[in-house]
Amino acid sequence: MTSEFSNLPTAEQIRRAPKVLLHDHLDGGLRPGTVVDLARDTGYSGLPETDPDKLGIWFREAADSGSLERYLETFAHTCAVMQTREALFRVAAECAEDLAADGVVYAEVRYAPEQHLEGGLGLEEVVEAVNEGFREGERRARADGHRIRVGALLTAMRHAARALEIAELANRYRDLGVVGFDIAGAEAGYPPTRHLDAFEYLKRENNHFTIHAGEAFGLPSIWQALQWCGADRLGHGVRIIDDIEVGEDGSVTLGRLASYVRDKRIPLELCPTSNLQTGAAASYAEHPIGLLRRLQFRCTVNTDNRLMSGTSMSREFEHLVRTFRYTLDDLQWFTVNGMKSAFLPFDERLAMINDVIKPGYAELRSEWLFRQSVATPPGGTGADGQ
Repeated sequence: MTSEFSNLPTAEQIRRAPKVLLHDHLDGGLRPGTVVDLARDTGYSGLPETDPDKLGIWFREAADSGSLERYLETFAHTCAVMQTREALFRVAAECAEDLAADGVVYAEVRYAPEQHLEGGLGLEEVVEAVNEGFREGERRARADGHRIRVGALLTAMRHAARALEIAELANRYRDLGVVGFDIAGAEAGYPPTRHLDAFEYLKRENNHFTIHAGEAFGLPSIWQALQWCGADRLGHGVRIIDDIEVGEDGSVTLGRLASYVRDKRIPLELCPTSNLQTGAAASYAEHPIGLLRRLQFRCTVNTDNRLMSGTSMSREFEHLVRTFRYTLDDLQWFTVNGMKSAFLPFDERLAMINDVIKPGYAELRSEWLFRQSVATPPGGTGADGQ
């Protein structure tokens, strides 16, 4: 039996729902106040605003350009203040705290170690500072009554030439907090095949990797990421919609690449708000996630860059609930997809699904019963009408 109370989750239910986040950039999720503090501490004078509220607005407006290249320019400021061990530790700890407070129980947060060397740190020092920050953030979250587990993804920049070096770094720290590898940056002109040596190395080492593909660039980027490089997941992958034809009568025909992605259960790290900002989708209603979910692709929901997009996992889910009338069952489906696709051992993924995610959603679904009892006026009739 269901009830009107159980159809659409409230904002509070969405916040409390267990969530899994696979695509979140560390340098895209700083608190505006932290950016201001670190700029002052490190002597960085390039910020466009020094008031935290105004700075947060600036980041969002600068990212609302419809251009991936312009969107990426905003990272010059966050990376500039993340050049010391103390800064990296603080940003990582606050990241874990913020995600946990938003109901995220498992997150894979990515960053490019090569972008944090200007203050004299070595690659290993960067990784260790971030890992220690994540562990501290997990401890603070527990103290506040939240549970979260955070794994790091080490990212190589696709326009640079350090992918193999970063892949080796990811492999060295794979049992010490790093769960996989990624490449990121502007897609056009920088195909993932430029870094085949890194991907071949990771495959030989039985390590995990995801690739930013199918965001600003189309199907060739996705095809190369999968068939040449062997990616486990697609970072974004939203342009797979270009290989799906919807007829006037509503019939749907999948091309060979789209069929492969769906049939092989390739996870799509979809980031709705970010996609709107970079022009990959025109609106939430027109975002391909609606069709991809109906077609049973392995869709996951993600934040990408919480600062630039002014978002969180709860806000992403709220947009989808308003737009597509998604229920708690739908949100659980996205969340379980995320956990199935995480770079964790199978038994740990299964335990998170069965012991954390499903019980959490079951509790939320049951709340309509108690709301209904509260709504029944004193002296009202019971279920049998007497």
